[in-house]
Amino acid sequence: MQLANFRELSLLNWIQITTATTFLILSRKAYKSNWSRKKKDTLSFAFMLTILLTTFSVSYIVSLYNTKNTLTVFLIGIVTVSLFFVIEYRKIATAAAIISSVFVLSIIFIPISVNQKIMNVYAGLFLGFVLLCFSRYNYYFKSQHFVKIKQLEEKNKEIEILNNRKKEILTFVAHDLRNPLSNIEILSEMISEKYDPNLVVLITKSAIQAQKIIQDLIEAEKEHEESISRQQVNVFTYIKSIIDKWRIDNSRKILLINNTEDIDIEVNISKIERVIDNLISNGLKFSPKDSNLEILLNQDDFFVDITIKDYGIGIPKDLQQHLFDQFSAAGRTGLQGEKSIGLGLHISKKIVEQHGGTISVLSSENKGTAFTIKLPIAS
Repeated sequence: MQLANFRELSLLNWIQITTATTFLILSRKAYKSNWSRKKKDTLSFAFMLTILLTTFSVSYIVSLYNTKNTLTVFLIGIVTVSLFFVIEYRKIATAAAIISSVFVLSIIFIPISVNQKIMNVYAGLFLGFVLLCFSRYNYYFKSQHFVKIKQLEEKNKEIEILNNRKKEILTFVAHDLRNPLSNIEILSEMISEKYDPNLVVLITKSAIQAQKIIQDLIEAEKEHEESISRQQVNVFTYIKSIIDKWRIDNSRKILLINNTEDIDIEVNISKIERVIDNLISNGLKFSPKDSNLEILLNQDDFFVDITIKDYGIGIPKDLQQHLFDQFSAAGRTGLQGEKSIGLGLHISKKIVEQHGGTISVLSSENKGTAFTIKLPIAS
C-alpha cells in the first residue's frame, strides 16, 4: 500500500535534507570566518525564505492540496518565522510578496470554483500582510531593546571613566597632602620646647586628624578589592598588642577580658588593626574620661567574637541603622569636640566582610555601646 503523494513527499524530504545540510555548513563557515554583514544578512534571509517555502510545501502536499488546511499550517509557520528572525524592511517586504505569490499561484491547478479562487487570492495577500506586520513589530521591539542595551553600555563606560578620574584625583590629593602634613607634625615636635606646648599639641592633633581623613578616603576607594593578604595569628596575642599601643599613648583604662582558648585567626594584620583602632577610638571619643573601655574575647565552634564595649553616651536608635553607611549621617562630634566624616565604621564593616566575618552593634542612650566583630577561626 502506497501513501498518497508519496513521490512528492519523498522528493520534498530529499530537498529538505539537502537544504538543511547546506545551511548548516554555510552557517558554521559564516560563524568561524569573517563574513561581511551583508553576506550574513543574505544567508539569514535565504534561510528564513527556505523555512517558509518548506512549511508551505509540506502542508500543501500532505493536505492533498487543500487550501484551507494549507492556510492554517502556513500561517503558523509565518508567525513563528516572524518571531525568530529580525529582517530589515526591504527584505521582509520581498519575502511577503514571494509567499503571497506562491500561495496564489498554487491555487491555479486546483479544481475549485472561481469564488473559492478569489477568496484564496485574498488569503494569500493576507498571509503576506501578516508576515510583514508581525516581522515589523518584532523588529521594532528588538531594536528598542538593542538601543537600550547600547545606551546602558555607554552609561557604564561613562561611569567607569568618572570613577577612574575620581581615583586619580584622590590619589593626587592624598599624595600632595601627606608630605606637608608630615612636615607639620615633625616641625611641631621640634618647636615644642620654645613655644606654648598646648599650641603645639593642637597643631599635632590637627595634622594627625587630617592624615586620618586622607587614610579613610583611600581605604574607601579600596573597599572593592576582592583579595587581601592574610596571615595566621593568635587572637589573644594579636589583640593585646593593639591594646598595648593604646595604653602607651592614652591615660584611659582599657581592659582586656579573654574567654578564649589558644585559638588562631587568619587576618590581614594592618586592616583588622585599623578596625580595632577605629572602634577603640570611637569608644574613647563618646565616653567620659573617667570611664573604662572593655575588650572581650569569646568563641564558639567556628567563630571568635571581639567586643569593644564603652560606658558612654550611647547611640540613638534612629541613627543605629545608618551607622555603617558611607559618609554616614550618623557621624557625630565627640565629647571633646572630635570631628568625623562618617567613613570609619563603613570601612570597618567592609574590611570585616572581606575576612568572611560580620560586625554588629548594641547600644542604649546614656548606658554605652558595644561593637562585636565576628571572625572565622583558622582551620
